[in-house]
Amino acid sequence: MKPVNPGRHRNSATKEADAVVEDTELTSYLRALAPENDPESTGTGKRFGEAQVFQLRMNLIACEQLKDAAAERNLSPQALAQEWILERLSWESQANSAQQRRHEEAHTDEFRFDANAWEQPVPR
Repeated sequence: MKPVNPGRHRNSATKEADAVVEDTELTSYLRALAPENDPESTGTGKRFGEAQVFQLRMNLIACEQLKDAAAERNLSPQALAQEWILERLSWESQANSAQQRRHEEAHTDEFRFDANAWEQPVPR
């Protein structure tokens, strides 16, 4: 029997593993570009805290309107949509708070009289 030729690729993986040397300059450079405390990173998903991602599907006309409005403000459509949603949520919260106050005031035992109604002269 003839001995099996190991071929030229047989041991190349182990030779390559031995030849790999860490490039400390590159590692340092990449670390500087992506610092651990970057709040906008999605590396682990935990840097955004409790933030969630929502998909938004819009018809073509609404999508074009959003793009145009964003371009006028030098924003991305995503940034403008997020800004509008946050503004609307703030507005809704304020409106709900005002409605709650009115509701609480309406259910008290207190009755409020109009001060101007009492200062008018009594007709004779």
